[in-house]
Amino acid sequence: MSAAPPSANPLLDVSGLTVSFATDGGKVTAVRDVSFSVGAGEIVSIVGESGSGKTVSALSILGLTDKRSTSIEGSVIFRGQRILEMSDREMRQIRGRDIALISQDPMTALTPVYTIGWQIAEQIRAHERISAGGARRRAIELLGEVGLPNPSAMVDLYPHQLSGGMRQRAVIAMALSCNPALLVADEPTTALDVTVQAQVLDLLLRLRRDFGSSIILITHDMGVVGEMADRVLVMYAGRVVEQGVTADIFNDPWHPYTWGLLASIPPLYGSRPSRLLSIPGMPPSPANIPSGCGFEPRCRYSFDACKALPLRQGEGSHLAACFIPPQQRGALRHQAVNLPGDAA
Repeated sequence: MSAAPPSANPLLDVSGLTVSFATDGGKVTAVRDVSFSVGAGEIVSIVGESGSGKTVSALSILGLTDKRSTSIEGSVIFRGQRILEMSDREMRQIRGRDIALISQDPMTALTPVYTIGWQIAEQIRAHERISAGGARRRAIELLGEVGLPNPSAMVDLYPHQLSGGMRQRAVIAMALSCNPALLVADEPTTALDVTVQAQVLDLLLRLRRDFGSSIILITHDMGVVGEMADRVLVMYAGRVVEQGVTADIFNDPWHPYTWGLLASIPPLYGSRPSRLLSIPGMPPSPANIPSGCGFEPRCRYSFDACKALPLRQGEGSHLAACFIPPQQRGALRHQAVNLPGDAA
């Protein structure tokens, strides 16, 4: 898809976002100096392994972390307003109407004692002047749009009466109910089969086309990223290690972690590999992140300089936090995607 350049006046501008949690073992920083912007009508995808800080970043932007145990630094500007400095009451006016969230876990996103139709209609009536009957009809329409069968009957069911995939679609319907300017979609297709995944992704694209909505898409599926995103942020150990337009990330990735993510995708052409490549080791715990490059312990191309913290640098909108010289990237990347065994 064609890539949209970063907007001079973005809908959302995140700068220096750092999120720490108070634990029994002391302060733990889960997100470190994350900066990015989302333009009007743009889809920005955030990718990375579990524990990289993707969801924490999104929840912090929405003000959905526990303020008693969470410390947030940096700035988040939405439509010219500094939303991190807003009160809970002010944020409730924005959440659901202007910024909506598709939660990763539909089990906790829905209240078990109310029907799914009531919950969708309740959000619509909280932000729009509409009758109860009109909100119910809109809820039925949304449930049909996300692929639930017989939506006029589904609207009166409770969450426990639906399968996991059906609950996920109900959560998506709720997020889309007020046609938000910004949709934060956290793994929106995780619990869905391939056919319904395609329906949901088409629905998200239609939301952008019909209403000019922007989307932050958090996913592990690089195929979805390639199909949907205008720009990509690659996160590891709480930091953005590479960012750029989608074509640059897929055709000319600079960071060894991005090489590993792309090398783990089954090839569409050529001979079938005996096994897919994988990145050795495990991501570090937020409480035990290396002081230098967070990926250094798992990177087969690390050297002495990697003991220091690399800064994101590059050309234009394509940036990477890596010490590998530009003139060596091509050969090393070719080596990375052609390794035998389970290394990347």
